Amino acid sequence: MKIIKTKKAPAAIGPYSQAIVAGDFVFCSGQIGINPTTGNLVEGIEDQTKQVITNLQAVLKAARLDLASVVKTTVFLKNINDFPKMNNVFASFFDKHKPTRSTIEASNLPKNALVEIDAIALK
Repeated sequence: MKIIKTKKAPAAIGPYSQAIVAGDFVFCSGQIGINPTTGNLVEGIEDQTKQVITNLQAVLKAARLDLASVVKTTVFLKNINDFPKMNNVFASFFDKHKPTRSTIEASNLPKNALVEIDAIALK
């Protein structure tokens, strides 16, 4: 097992790792739309989704992977009515490679975020 940590994604805001390599898999913790440079949550569902996936890309890069390695994501939305906007942004990042995905409405997310996404990637 190996812990993955990068300053190019927000630091964990609790007692967990950004990602862990276990065997042939990389398990990425959920990311919210925090800009790692400013430490601030970006505004709006579309910009938060872009930032979340950009953060996931940074964590994957630290593990020497990219989005094409992702096999499963879980999307947590504060408001399920934001699904179409989130989905359009998600599709722009996962154009050719389409991982499996679950989407769940969550009543409250860390820092009052609108979206959180975690990922599992295959090395």
